[in-house]
Amino acid sequence: MSRPLIGVTTYLEPATWGVWEMPAALLPAGYPRLVQAAGGLATLLPPDDPAVAESVVARLDGLVIAGGADVEPVRYGAEPDPRTGPPSRERDTWELALIRAALASGTPLLGICRGLQLLNVALGGTLVQHLDGHVGGVGVFGRHTVKPVPGTRYASIVPEESSVPTYHHQSVDRLADALVASAYAEDGTVEAVELEGAGWALGVQWHPEAGDDERVMSSLVAAASAH
Repeated sequence: MSRPLIGVTTYLEPATWGVWEMPAALLPAGYPRLVQAAGGLATLLPPDDPAVAESVVARLDGLVIAGGADVEPVRYGAEPDPRTGPPSRERDTWELALIRAALASGTPLLGICRGLQLLNVALGGTLVQHLDGHVGGVGVFGRHTVKPVPGTRYASIVPEESSVPTYHHQSVDRLADALVASAYAEDGTVEAVELEGAGWALGVQWHPEAGDDERVMSSLVAAASAH
């Protein structure tokens, strides 16, 4: 049986390696490693022309929208908070196009941190632009407990309360009508969202690629295998 092809979006940042310093499409290795550990074949999707998003998604069995920069507030009709980071407009445009193509085609979709936020924005929701207590320090993952909502897809994957690696300062404000909240942090922050109905689309606010729990990614890969 062939391994399902899982596309993972990437950063587009200046980078240094060896004698080189130049723009790079890059991704923390935890993402492809988690896809591989879950039985998938990872392929990286750097920002591209949004007009090709539909054809790209048609070649995938599943899609992961990775973490990264804050979503530009104009995408959900808001003015930027002083604590909101600089925009990554190429990523916003590309990843929103990918999300919409995946939803339209029924391609299984997992949003991680920024990916959850973009999923909510793509479907008409808004974001809290700053909250405290969800990082361990600058460049250091924190940990906190998330509690699943009984009866949701997420609860069927991870039925118990669990401690997760987390690094974010933005979160869901108004939840899109097409989504349901499927996990919460102790402070009430929405920590997972999912598409209502039969389609497989899930967003988690934490970073499973920075931990050792493969269940969320394994569920995506299983859905991709059946797609």
